[in-house]
Parts: sequence; C-alpha cells; structure tokens
Amino acid sequence: FGNLMGTLAMMKGLPLTYNSDMQEDKEALFETFDTVAKALAVYPGMIRTLTVNTDRMAAAAIADFILATDAADLLAKNGIPFREAHEVIGSLVGKCTAEGKTFADLTDAEWAEVHPVFATQKPPLTAEASVALRDLPGGTAPRQVALALELASAATEDARAWIDRERAVRETVLSKP
Repeated sequence: FGNLMGTLAMMKGLPLTYNSDMQEDKEALFETFDTVAKALAVYPGMIRTLTVNTDRMAAAAIADFILATDAADLLAKNGIPFREAHEVIGSLVGKCTAEGKTFADLTDAEWAEVHPVFATQKPPLTAEASVALRDLPGGTAPRQVALALELASAATEDARAWIDRERAVRETVLSKP
C-alpha cells in the first residue's frame, strides 16, 4: 500500500509533458511484485488448511445491527421517507442496545410497535436474507453471483484460448530457420 501511495504522489507531482521522473516508479513496482509473489506462494497451503467456523461467521455478519439499513430500506420501499425511516430504525437500535437485544430477539408485536409496516413485513434478520435481497445485475444474491461466476469463467476460458493461439503463433515463428 505504501508503494502505491508513493507512486501516486510521484505521478501527481509530474508536469504533463515531462515523464523522465517516472523511472522512480520501477523500484516500487519490483518491490510490490516481489511482495505479491511471496504472498501468492503461501496461499495454496493456507487455503488447503483453512478451517471456517460458519456459526461464528454468521453471528459476526449480523453483529452490531449491520442489518439496520435493510430495515430502513424496507420502510423506504413502503413509501416512508428515508430520513424518517432512518430515525425510526435509529431509535429501535438504541432501544435494543439498552435492553441487550438484537433484531432477531424482537417479537412480532415489538416489530409492529416500531412501525405499522413491520406488522405485515419483516426486514431480513440473517446475512443470507440480506444478501438475497440484492437480486440485480452485479448484486449479491446467489443467482447474481452464480451468473457473475459463469461470465468470469467464460472470460477466463476466452483468455486461455487467446494465450494458446498466441503461443502457437510464437512457436511457429520461432521454429522457422
């Protein structure tokens, strides 16, 4: 990160037409390359031996009222100005904090007391439900992620095919006497 900041600062200070000072970026480039290469060398072993505590991850994913924005969004989708929705949910977070509760601890009656919208609709109470709400191109819903992975896989295959074609051309040219 330091090399990036240093390079950006150097580039910012260059006049528009004088680029000889750009030779100073090479040290940062090579140092960064070495650092990334070392990091990549340890990744396979790290990933292979990685143990994920999914229960702990699920709890951390909704800690500290991170889903409060989803609750405010639900109110806004039902015609409540977001400023008002923010105030309603902010008050709810304060109340829950004072009582040592989370959103998941609230009863249906408590939700209905917060706002009439919550009498018939509940905001997402899990990270999975929150993620699933973003079902649009580039969103986090599982369907969108699967589509993005398919597109990335296709692009990777196209790149591999191009590399293979370029290698074949290079080998043909280099093998001629």
